Amino acid sequence: MTDSLRRYHITTFGCQMNKADSERMAGILENMGFAWSESPDEANVILYNTCTIRDNAEQKVYSYLGRQAKRKHEQPDLTLIVAGCVAQQEGESLLRRVPELDLVMGPQHANRLQDLLEQVFAGNQIVATEPVHIFEDITKPRRDSAVTAWVNVIYGCNERCTYCVVPNVRGVEQSRTPEAIRAEMEELGRQGYKEVTLLGQNIDAYGRDLPGATADGRHLHTLTDLLYFVHDVPGIDRLRFATSHPRYFTERLIRACAELPKVCEHFHIPFQSGDNEVLKAMSRGYTHEKYRRIIDMIRRYMPDAAISADAIVGFPGETEAQFENTLKLVEDIGFDQLNTAAYSPRPGTPAALWDNQLSEDGKADRLQRLNHLVATKAAERSLRYGGRIEEVLVEEPNPKDSAQVMGRTRGNRLTFFEGNIEQLRGQLVQVKITEARAFSLTGEIVPQGERLGNVQPACV
Repeated sequence: MTDSLRRYHITTFGCQMNKADSERMAGILENMGFAWSESPDEANVILYNTCTIRDNAEQKVYSYLGRQAKRKHEQPDLTLIVAGCVAQQEGESLLRRVPELDLVMGPQHANRLQDLLEQVFAGNQIVATEPVHIFEDITKPRRDSAVTAWVNVIYGCNERCTYCVVPNVRGVEQSRTPEAIRAEMEELGRQGYKEVTLLGQNIDAYGRDLPGATADGRHLHTLTDLLYFVHDVPGIDRLRFATSHPRYFTERLIRACAELPKVCEHFHIPFQSGDNEVLKAMSRGYTHEKYRRIIDMIRRYMPDAAISADAIVGFPGETEAQFENTLKLVEDIGFDQLNTAAYSPRPGTPAALWDNQLSEDGKADRLQRLNHLVATKAAERSLRYGGRIEEVLVEEPNPKDSAQVMGRTRGNRLTFFEGNIEQLRGQLVQVKITEARAFSLTGEIVPQGERLGNVQPACV
C-alpha cells in the first residue's frame, strides 16, 4: 500500500460509547500512518462502527456496506471493516452476507485494531468477537473536538434487561483503575481540553469489579469515589458522566455532585417506562416510585439541575393504560430532554421471542404522542432560562450562521450567540439568554463589567 493511498474513513452509528471507540480507532489508524478522509469514496480503509440497539440503525449499515462492497470489485485493495455491536452480534454470518468484508471486530477489540489490520494486510479475513480482557488504551484517540472529551471508565454491562442486546455484544463489566482514568484526564488537561464526560454503559456500576473494600464492607471504588479522585485535575473545568441506572443511583452520589463545583448540574437517567408492570417485564429492577424519589432528591440538592432520560414505547404487552402511565411520569417530572424510541425486537433478547408484540402502527402512534408531550414540557422547562446569565463553554462555530458560535450551558443546553470562534473556542463565557426554545437557547455575551449579580450559582 503506497503512502498516497493510506487514507481512512470511519462512520459511527449509535451511542457515546461508540463515538469514544471510534476516536480510539482513529488514533490507532493515524499512528499507523493513515490520514483521515472526509469521504468514504476517497478512502481505502473504511470502518463502520455499528449499533444494534435499533433495527433501522442495523439496516443502514448494510445499505452503506453494499455500496462499498460494489466498489471493492473495482478496487481490490480497498479494506472494509465492520466494528462495534452489529459485528459482535453477527460475527461470521456477516462474512457470509457480505463476503467482501476484510475484518469483523466486536467492541472489546477496538484497542487491537492495528494487530488485526496487520493480519488483514497479510492476506487474511478476520473475525474477532471472542470475549477478551480490555487492556489499557495505549494510543492517543483522534478526538473529534478540541474542547470536550469522552473518557471511558467502565466497559460492558452485567444487567439483563429483556429488550437490550448490549450485554451480549459489549461483554461483562470491566472497570478501569482510578489511576488510569486520572492519568488520561491529566493528559487531556495538558492538551487544553476543558470538559470531560466519564462514560459507561452502566456508569453507576463503576468499581464493583475492582479489588478492595473498606473494613465495613463498602467498596473502595465507586463512581462517587472516582468523582472525588479526579475532580481536581488541572485544566479540566467541567465534569459530566453518563449513563446512569436508577437501580444504583445513590444519595451519596447526588451529594457529591452538589459539593463538587466542576460537576455539571445535568443528570441522564433513563426510566424506559412509567408503569411498574412494564418495568418488571423489562427486568429493570426498580419502580416508577423509586425513579420519582431519585428525581425529587436531585431537585432537593440542586433545584435547577437539568434532567434527561430515555424511554421506550410499545414494549410487548404494553396496554394503553400502561402507556398513559409513561405520559403521566413525563408530565409530572418535566424533562429537559428525553430520547424516545419505539420498541424494536433485537436478536438474542428474551422480549423478541414473546408473542404479545404490538403493531408497528400502534408503536408509531404512541411514539408520536410521547414526542409531542416531550417537546411541550421541554419548552416549558426552557422558559426558566429567559433573561438569565448562563456560563457557556464555547465549542464550535454555528454551522448555520458563521457569525455565531455555539456551546453548552452547565445544564447541557445548546446555546448560540454572536462571537469569533478563533478567539472564543474553549473559553467559558457568560451569556445573557435572549431566546429560549425547547432544546436550545440564543443569547449575547455579557460585557466584562456587567457580569456580577445575576450569574446562576454553580451548585445550589
